[in-house]
Amino acid sequence: MTKIALVTGANKGIGFETAKQLAQKNIKVLLGARNETEGKKAETALRDLSLEVTYVKLDISNSEDIAAVTSYIESQYGVLDILVNNAAVFLDGEWFGNNVESVPMKTLRDTFDINYFGTVELTQALLPLIKKSDAGRIVNISSLSGSFGVHLDENHWLYQLKPYTYSASKTALNQFTVFLANALKATNIKVNAASPGWVKTSIGSDQAPLTPEEGAKTGVALALLEDNGPTGTFSQSGEVFPW
Repeated sequence: MTKIALVTGANKGIGFETAKQLAQKNIKVLLGARNETEGKKAETALRDLSLEVTYVKLDISNSEDIAAVTSYIESQYGVLDILVNNAAVFLDGEWFGNNVESVPMKTLRDTFDINYFGTVELTQALLPLIKKSDAGRIVNISSLSGSFGVHLDENHWLYQLKPYTYSASKTALNQFTVFLANALKATNIKVNAASPGWVKTSIGSDQAPLTPEEGAKTGVALALLEDNGPTGTFSQSGEVFPW
């Protein structure tokens, strides 16, 4: 039976590559994106590669969109096997420095609406469908910038990069990962956080060393975990990171 996956923020970057790599594994992938033009463009690009994908309009900060997508998946498939929470924004302006003393509250709220609140709301809405899967997988695309360990280690290469809003939202996402994995530990659902690394995207910039294709690999691997795979972890390319 064909597995069903939903990838948020799938119109470009890591989300697009994640959807592509999952579809290449003969998984039916729903491409969640808030921009309809860009979402359909991504759908066409992947269908041109003979991949089974469908665009769904999804702004995860919009409760109506979440309800509509949940209803669509339930009516069309009755189950969701894989959820990759990839959609995110970076509104701090720049990576270097520490802006915690001056970051506007609107920047904090707008960032958390998508990077955290929207992700939690979507996941909660879809959980009944994921619980119907024989092997449900939830992958939260996080960032090393959300790690307390990194920001306390003066020898770490990321130590000088302290964009507070983005980092705090990813720390919250990591906490959600831990709590959800704990809540679902008696089920067949595995919940993990993936750090894609420093990737050439609208968030990572053109200076990043990794391509979106490379950045997607960790999330894809976690989405395809075997039954004996881990849950409640934070990793990149098999390396487990400190929370």
